[in-house]
Amino acid sequence: MSKQSTIRLKIFNPEQVRTVNDSASMAEELVSNAYKLSASEWLGRRYDIKTLADLSPHEVIHGPFAQIVRYQGQRTDTSLSSASYDLYKICFQDHAIINELERSPQLRLFPFALYIVTHELVHIVRFTKFMQNFVATDSEKMKEEMRVHQKTHDILGCMRVENLSSVLSFYSRWRTYYDGSVSAS
Repeated sequence: MSKQSTIRLKIFNPEQVRTVNDSASMAEELVSNAYKLSASEWLGRRYDIKTLADLSPHEVIHGPFAQIVRYQGQRTDTSLSSASYDLYKICFQDHAIINELERSPQLRLFPFALYIVTHELVHIVRFTKFMQNFVATDSEKMKEEMRVHQKTHDILGCMRVENLSSVLSFYSRWRTYYDGSVSAS
């Protein structure tokens, strides 16, 4: 996708970006608590969250509301490959989110973004704790999506956030497992 075609997609306005940032702050705390991560463990998770305006053309997709792209990072003061690390980038697809909010009046941006960020952070914790490989078969990716949707629901299910119940209902079909042996850890 060229940068030119990316420009025509709907992007978040400044107020919407603030809402996404607020939801990200809450999601970070909730996921950290859910996995009982200390502050140093949480800071060790290397990730960034970007909205459409800051994405490279190859990070823009159509369909999902966000995706995680994994990059290889390396400290600048060493050439040893042992000093490399994974950097995860949560790429918000503003256009897909805005379109869904327009189609589904029961959804509001804050709880929708809270769900999306929580979901993507659960993925990142699972990758970094070696609970799931980043590279997987299509079948395993589908099972992982269901596990992560279940964990996201478990984390958010007891939260008192206005309109969150509509978002949880919106994602309910993703918690139906094809295989009852799939664990939502």
